[in-house]
Parts: sequence; structure tokens; C-alpha cells
Amino acid sequence: MNALILVDLQNDFLPGGALEVPEGNDVIPIANRLLKRFRLTIATQDWHPADHGSFAANHIGKKPGEKINLYGIQQILWPTHCVQGTLGANLAAELENQNIGSTFLKGTDKKIDSYSGFFDNRHQRGTGLNEHLRQQQVDTVYILGLATDFCVKFTALDARALGYTTYLVEDGCRGVNLQPDDIASAYDEMTAAGVRIVASDQIHSEVV
Repeated sequence: MNALILVDLQNDFLPGGALEVPEGNDVIPIANRLLKRFRLTIATQDWHPADHGSFAANHIGKKPGEKINLYGIQQILWPTHCVQGTLGANLAAELENQNIGSTFLKGTDKKIDSYSGFFDNRHQRGTGLNEHLRQQQVDTVYILGLATDFCVKFTALDARALGYTTYLVEDGCRGVNLQPDDIASAYDEMTAAGVRIVASDQIHSEVV
């Protein structure tokens, strides 16, 4: 069984959002096309409390992009984004949400961030995504979304570590690239872990 996982296609990550990913809106049409090809479709969604520890605004004198120690883990500080119940946290309006079967929330604990759609950054608490995939007898996942070098990468790496055959839909992803080689390094890390890189036009109805 195959599943499509859409990572964090939320307003705050689109152009004009609080933490916009360059060209992030370009992936929406690709997501919509693929949503029609898969029987099992899943979205992940950042769902942060307003006092989340990853927000620079919650640390006096700190700015986005700086790093701190957050309860024992190095944390990049971000602009305030995807706050629970806000418009910015909503899935993109252009996304055909009616074709999404299930949504899993992450980053809900103010003390720790959660880049992966499967676990928090300590791998101590799951989102329920893995259990859902197991119940549906999924063995192969196709992943796309935002951003390549953070939440997409960690979702794909966890999928591989959990034993799923994992495909990354390259044209369905965009990255932040805080450092000039972050996106390239993310691809290197994913392929080294066994993630297979594909283009959306390589995914046909008979495959899924």
C-alpha cells in the first residue's frame, strides 16, 4: 500500500507568510495533481502554541536565525509562525483539502520543536502518523512539501528509519536554504539514507 504525505503546506510557509519559503506556492498544483492519484493521502501541519520555544520573539534579545539551547537541544530560532488557530497555520487555500484523508499536527509542545511529521526532535513523542500508516498496511510513502531542508528532510529520514520505502517528489518541494548548501546537503543526506528522488510526472496512476 502506498501513501502520499504532504508536509506543512500552510499559509505561513507560502509567499507573504510569516516564514515564507521561496517559491513555496509552486508546489501546490503538484500536490493537487497527486492528491487525485493516491487512495491514501495525509497532510502534516505545524500547530504551535503562541509561547513556543522556537520563536525568537519569546527570547529577549534574540533574532530569527540565531541558535540557542532549548531544554538540551540546539534550536534555530524562527519568526513566530503557524500559531494554533491562526490563518497562518491553516493549510493553503489553493490546496484541494477535500482530497486529504488525514491530518497530523506537530510542534504542539512549547518545549520542543517537531520538524518531522512522525516525531518531535527528541524522538520521544510520536504524532500518530506511523501508527496510522501501519494500520493501513502502508509500506511505501511519497513525500513532498515545505521545506526541503527541514521538515521534508526529517520526515523522509524518519520514514526510512521506520522501514518505509520512501520517495521524495523533487519538484513538489522547496527549501529555505539558510546556508547556501543546505538544500543540496539535505538531498545528499536523504539519498544516503535510501530515499529515492523522483519527479511528479514519473508517478502514474498504476504505481499508486
